[in-house]
Amino acid sequence: MRVSIVIPTWNGLGDLQACIASIDRQTGVEVELMVVDNGSEDDSVVWLEESGIKNLSLPRNLGFAVAVNLGVAHTEAPLVLVLNSDTVLEPDCLEHLVAALDADPSLGGVQPRILQLVRGQAGDPDDPEAIVYSLGQALTADGRARETAIGQAQGPSPIAPREIFGLCGAACLFRREAFESLGGYDEQYFAFYEDVDLNVRARIAGWKFRLAPEAVVWHVGNAAWNAGFERPDAENARLVARNRLSTQVKFMPLGSLPRIMVIESGALVRATRERRLMFTVAGKVAALLRLPYLLRGRQAVKSSGDLELARQWLGESKRGPAEILRHPVPPPGVPEIHNY
Repeated sequence: MRVSIVIPTWNGLGDLQACIASIDRQTGVEVELMVVDNGSEDDSVVWLEESGIKNLSLPRNLGFAVAVNLGVAHTEAPLVLVLNSDTVLEPDCLEHLVAALDADPSLGGVQPRILQLVRGQAGDPDDPEAIVYSLGQALTADGRARETAIGQAQGPSPIAPREIFGLCGAACLFRREAFESLGGYDEQYFAFYEDVDLNVRARIAGWKFRLAPEAVVWHVGNAAWNAGFERPDAENARLVARNRLSTQVKFMPLGSLPRIMVIESGALVRATRERRLMFTVAGKVAALLRLPYLLRGRQAVKSSGDLELARQWLGESKRGPAEILRHPVPPPGVPEIHNY
């Protein structure tokens, strides 16, 4: 089976080199590699050209969503692996992912077991003390996303394959048919929550997702983001606030509005304590300025694919929120999802 691998990168040459080295060690799968450089100021593009690696060089940072969509459009394989540049794959990772996706035609995508990469070194994937980055994306009924089990030791017991709400954008294998039929990532998101938005649209359209724990990816998390901004925490706060509210407006049931208002009020209190209130408020204002666009997206959901499921998402069914919302989420206080 042939797999297209799309890697967005931004000022992260060292991580990118380690990532591609791990791709070169993959077994049992033919790879078509595409790196999309988001206006890096280091030597990333020079190294890619000298190494003969297929790439697209953008004039400035246009965001994770744009970079992935461009990369997918310039590749051809029937399966597409979206991969952060600060990841390292175990040698049999792709083989396991492809086998899991091939086993069930109803799957739009699969996700590996993503473990935390520490000090640039991948550890033993069977180590009970290895820290989980994601076992799949979970979504609460008020529209807040978390990576399942993030920050927890994986433990001694084998992790079983299972259906999950959605895929973590750090490392996920899509059927090209599914990704393209959904229009790819919503480029209005730039970064953060773009994977949540795609997951929701995919579920409404009838696609399912699955965790393939035999496949293992190690992930630093936010490596390029932290290196690229003078105030990465501030930019993170602004975009997460904007994109979370955007997702809530597009998809959440009307009946969840009171709960959302209470929780978002609490978020403002926390932002005040952490001295990022200005950035959080700026993000929410930016989302409200895009309200016509978001409401058009909400209307599109109401008229798409599985109408009964769409009605459940939008609070128009007496049966309440869709069952796919009811996936376990980590305890309060763990970080919200983030990719780059």
